[in-house]
Amino acid sequence: MSLLSLITAFLLEQVHPLSSRKYLHTWLSAYIDFFQRNFNAGEHKHGRIAWILAIAVPLILVAAIHWLLIGVHPLFAWAFSVLVLYFTMGFRQFSHFFTDINQALSNDQLDQARGVLSEWSGKSCRDLSKEEVARVAIEQAILASHRHVFGVVFWFVVFMMLGLGPIGAILYRLALTVSTKWGEQPSTEFGDFGIFSKQVAYLLEWLPIRLTASTFAIVGNFEDTAYCWRNQAATWPNSEEGILLASGAGALGVKLGQTIILDHEPVFRPELGSGDDADTDFMQSVIGLVWRAMVFQLIVLLMLTVANLLG
Repeated sequence: MSLLSLITAFLLEQVHPLSSRKYLHTWLSAYIDFFQRNFNAGEHKHGRIAWILAIAVPLILVAAIHWLLIGVHPLFAWAFSVLVLYFTMGFRQFSHFFTDINQALSNDQLDQARGVLSEWSGKSCRDLSKEEVARVAIEQAILASHRHVFGVVFWFVVFMMLGLGPIGAILYRLALTVSTKWGEQPSTEFGDFGIFSKQVAYLLEWLPIRLTASTFAIVGNFEDTAYCWRNQAATWPNSEEGILLASGAGALGVKLGQTIILDHEPVFRPELGSGDDADTDFMQSVIGLVWRAMVFQLIVLLMLTVANLLG
């Protein structure tokens, strides 16, 4: 059921992208902000209580609906799992930014590409060169592909195998969103309130990140991926993101990182990868890498499903 749910959700998103996703993000932000406003007293324990309450309510609701639908007919439960995946994962959550940037660079519309990248990254990219825009866009795409596709798939499959329905996809998406809104805030404003959310997000990301990086190695340049992962990932300011970016750079054979100007200030970033400088051709290669990685993981899941049925 997990494999069929994933394939159906992928096809559904390609045929009919969710146009109202921004309204869902607005609602989700308001929901999370409610707990922050009412529980944030700057203490670690308050952040833990707020996190548990904010996450528990949707998980209990989704689990209850799933088990209720199973009691009616398993087909309804399957359709509900597809719906949950449709709302929590998918390439279209980030691919439109990437496609617009690639098209603008191909048409020598650098200012337009900078504007789209600024909107996507949340930082001013008006001082970036054409090569730097392509480089940052590739980095954003690698990170987004994990957070919106591979990470969701991993936890969805794990919880489905445990018989707990599609709550894994909900847990992962909510945990990352809460960590971004609470855990990434300066301590002068949030104190220790966001520490717990950041710790949970790290735990939920630890294994999926390494699985995604390993998949990049298998479907890309294995030796370069292994080298970059082993020697460069730890130099990145966020070592977990460094694993994804270094493995992606190695798999593609492209140079990422390096010092750039964001928000009109120089930002030092170590060099990742050992190949050529980024350009629009490599942007096309990123799309191929992500799709190959997704197909590979689906094939592995198919083999596990068949083995389980035969067993």
